[in-house]
Amino acid sequence: MHFCLTGQYTQRALNAILENPTTNRQEAARKLIEAAGGKLISMYSVAADGPGVLVIFDLPDPSAAPAISGLTVTAGTLQNVKLMRLFTQDEIKQVRQNAAKLRSSYTPPGS
Repeated sequence: MHFCLTGQYTQRALNAILENPTTNRQEAARKLIEAAGGKLISMYSVAADGPGVLVIFDLPDPSAAPAISGLTVTAGTLQNVKLMRLFTQDEIKQVRQNAAKLRSSYTPPGS
C-alpha cells in the first residue's frame, strides 16, 4: 500500500540541519521505512507552510504508516504531519466496482 506523508520541520530539526547542512534526511527516511518492511518511493523538500517534506512510500502492513508518522512527531523532527493512503488506479477500479454493488443498499439523508 502506498502512502504520502507531509510535514514541516520543527525549529529544533531545522537548527540541527543548519548545523550540518550535508545531512541526508532521505537516507534517514529510507532506513525507517525499510525497518518497517517498506520501500521509499520518493522524497521531496517543500517550501509551502515552512520548510518541510513530502514522502511517498510503500508498506505491506498499513498499521506501520501511522507508526512511522508518529515517530517523526515524537522525535521532534516534524510537525503538522498529514498521512494519506494513496490508491493505484487498479485499486480505485475495485473501489468503484464495490461502490456500484453497494449503491442500492444506501439511503441518503432526506430520502
